[in-house]
Amino acid sequence: MGDKQRVLVVDDEEKLLELVGSYLEASGYLSLCAASGDEGMRLFEQNHVSLILLDLMLPDFSGEEFCRRVRAVSDIPIIMITAKVDEESVVRGLRIGADDYVCKPFSPRELMARVQAALRKSGRPGSERSTEKLLFYDDLILDLENRTLCRGDAAIALTRDEYKILALLMSRQAKVFTRDEILDRIKGDEYDGFDRSVDTHIKNLRAKLGDGPRSPKYILTVYGMGYRFGGRQ
Repeated sequence: MGDKQRVLVVDDEEKLLELVGSYLEASGYLSLCAASGDEGMRLFEQNHVSLILLDLMLPDFSGEEFCRRVRAVSDIPIIMITAKVDEESVVRGLRIGADDYVCKPFSPRELMARVQAALRKSGRPGSERSTEKLLFYDDLILDLENRTLCRGDAAIALTRDEYKILALLMSRQAKVFTRDEILDRIKGDEYDGFDRSVDTHIKNLRAKLGDGPRSPKYILTVYGMGYRFGGRQ
């Protein structure tokens, strides 16, 4: 069971949770079910989740808000399950980070097909995790499959851009990356050549990693050039 991909289902309908959970299990996934947003966030934070099936209408806070919270720290696939069929609701959900949507009532077989397609598109077609998907440095472990960071036993929440920067630096430890190279990774075609936000991202990353400005352990400034990972001289 430990090798199975975990799919988190967040919906306040008990029968739907049971139905979707049983289909996920039959399709070879491990289902994690939550009947509220708070419970869903707790399961998301405590488990390596590969995909989320998310109802838009939850009893404590909206599915849109749940999606925003997840997107602040991860870009795993999110499929929204909604009874809202109007175009504006769908567009709003996609704009805040959902990858797909399914309208109620739906075919469980169609839903499983969408789950499989979303996982393939995200680059996680298989269920096995290997050390090639993990980056290590001292007490840090960056999980490239689930896009999570741990220092020892403690999880560290990262924004999407912070994750991209850290993955780039940790993938080529000791290599100096210029600000332009880093910005190209996180901005792509949106980069106009004048954005200096990388310094802010590095500052925030250092704070989360507990890096001291005078003798950083993880992210080192190479003056006049950029940044490299591995603070030891």
